[in-house]
Order: sequence, then structure tokens, then C-alpha cells
Amino acid sequence: MSKTNTLQIRTPEGVVFSQLLAGPLTRFVAWLVDFATVLGFQILIGMILGMLGLLVGEFIFALQFLLLFVLNFGYTIALEWRWRGQTLGKRAMRLRVVDAQGLRLKFNQIVIRNLLRMVDMLPLFYLVGGIACLLSRRAQRLGDFAANTVVVRIPKLATPNLEQISSGKYNSFRDHPHLEARLRQYVSTQEASLAMQALLRRDSLDPVARVELFAEMAGHFRELVEFPVEATESITDEQYVRNVLESVYRKLKP
Repeated sequence: MSKTNTLQIRTPEGVVFSQLLAGPLTRFVAWLVDFATVLGFQILIGMILGMLGLLVGEFIFALQFLLLFVLNFGYTIALEWRWRGQTLGKRAMRLRVVDAQGLRLKFNQIVIRNLLRMVDMLPLFYLVGGIACLLSRRAQRLGDFAANTVVVRIPKLATPNLEQISSGKYNSFRDHPHLEARLRQYVSTQEASLAMQALLRRDSLDPVARVELFAEMAGHFRELVEFPVEATESITDEQYVRNVLESVYRKLKP
């Protein structure tokens, strides 16, 4: 099995996109950031429960063990679900957990990959997980194999030439700046990059695949933020995606 540093995502319409995979070293640094964060919470909880132990007795030690277990796994599960595949460490290193087939990351995938973290960490400092990453084609640890996930690198969000995606039509989303702001918050760098690639390559797509692809993308963005009917009723799915990208990238212009 040959090693690769790129995740190839093929849509149901037959369109292929690529994302850079994160290597073991970058992932380990992200884990160190998360470990330091969890350790800080553990010390704080230990101090609080230690003071309570003077009043409660030995029962507090069992409670402390339970809380620390929940903190270790609850931290990554909660943040990866809330931040769509990211923790503090992954954000710092510009990494994100995604489904290996490019589908939406599910909660059960996040739970599975994090519960198997106990095996990946054996015997110390992620030795099992690190070896699995080095040997696997897509840099997956055992938890990633079980959950069918991979960790990708997020490219820096540079402002593109907006004329490349502009069709000369007025962006109706501009009439709702509060919803545009919410859109910028919810649309990830990866999603914006994939949508940009689709728009730049639209002329090379099969007409039927092009319609289906932009219908799927527009449907996804509609689920993130719902604009009023008057802002969307007269535009096509492709124009909807154009509006989304123009709204996301325009904020970055000086």
C-alpha cells in the first residue's frame, strides 16, 4: 500500500477534490497543546476536590477519578463535535478531523475515534497510534481506522480574486449583514476551498454533474444559515454558492 499525503474526495457526481493530510509530528504537537489544556483543568479540579476531601472523606477520590476520566474524553469529544473536527490543539496547528469519504462528520465517529485513544496511547506518548500513522497510507491511527476518519491540514484562507467567482450579479446576501457574519462563522476553510474549486472548474464539469454538485453544496450551506426568502428565491444553486463565497471572502479584503 503506497503512502500518500493527499486525501482524494470523490463526490457522487464524479468530481474529485483533494485535501492535504496531517502528518504524525503535526498531530503530536496538537495533542501536546490539548494535553496541557486538560492537565490544567485536572490540576484545578484536583485542588477543588482536595479541599472538599477534608469534609467529604474518601468518597471524593472516587469522584475525582470519575471526573478526570470524563474530562479526558469529554474535552475532545465535545470540542470536535462543536467545532466540526477541531480541538484547541488542532485549531492552533490548523488541523481538522474529517470523514474519510468526504461525508459530514458524525457524532458516533467522534466518539469511536476518541474512545480508542486509550489503545493508541499505549504504552506511552501515543506509541501505538504513532506507529499506525507512519505505516498507514493516509496517516490514520487505530481510532481513525475504526471511525473511518482522517486528519487534514487546513490551508490558510487567502482572499482570492473575487472576479473569478463573480457573475456580475448583485449579492442579495449583502442586505442581511448579521446573517453574513453568521455564515463566516459557520463555513469552514475546507468547505470554502472545496466550493471555490468547484466554481473555478465548473466549465469542465459534465452539465448534469454540475447541476447536482451545486445543488448539494447549496443545500449544505442553506442548512448552516437560513436567509430570508426574498434573498434566495430568484437565484440558482450555483449563484447561491457564489453568494456564500463572496460573503465569506469579502470580509478578508483590507
